Amino acid sequence: MTDLKERQEWDEVLGFWFPEGRSLDVDPQAHRAHWHWRMQGGADDQITADYSQLTERAAQGDLDHWAIDPHGRLALIIILDQFSRSVWRDDARAYAQDPSALALVTEGLSNGHFSALATPWFQIVYGLPLGHCEGPDHLQRLDRLIHLRQEIAETAPIPLRPIYLSLVNQAHDVRKIIATFGRHPHRNEVLNRSSTAAEQVYLAKGQFPHMRAFQ
Repeated sequence: MTDLKERQEWDEVLGFWFPEGRSLDVDPQAHRAHWHWRMQGGADDQITADYSQLTERAAQGDLDHWAIDPHGRLALIIILDQFSRSVWRDDARAYAQDPSALALVTEGLSNGHFSALATPWFQIVYGLPLGHCEGPDHLQRLDRLIHLRQEIAETAPIPLRPIYLSLVNQAHDVRKIIATFGRHPHRNEVLNRSSTAAEQVYLAKGQFPHMRAFQ
């Protein structure tokens, strides 16, 4: 069961993460700037200050019931997949919630929650765990992510389509990395994993697909 306070909590998460709101009349430059702010660490300090306790609760499973609602599910995915990376940056716990976020995405793709999201930016962020969560089915999930992003780009407002097409390309680039290494090598140090010689070469170049979004 969810009450009004909890709905307000997930609405606050969505309002913070999506300054664009739910109107499709969005300035492309502002939209691109919002994406960089979200995805390149610009929100870290505010997330840590305002959402650390909420992130801890989500990681412990205390907010699982939010998933009864499409927008509650999206807010929970954001907390597990994105806020965790800010609150626990440079710590293995940053990625520990990936399987839980992925499970929410997978279920929401089959129960209609994904389709109920009205904006392309809601849908794009919703799908992030498909590419983030490592595992034996990673390539298949990335194929699904590429397909979803293509559909999102095709239906996005025309002024925003170049932005979303760039995310299709980004997903292709991530797929190449996973096909080559079977994992995200940039996480190796944080997860105390030894890098192979090939991964060391890749890491030295510093050209990570997740850092090139919305170009």
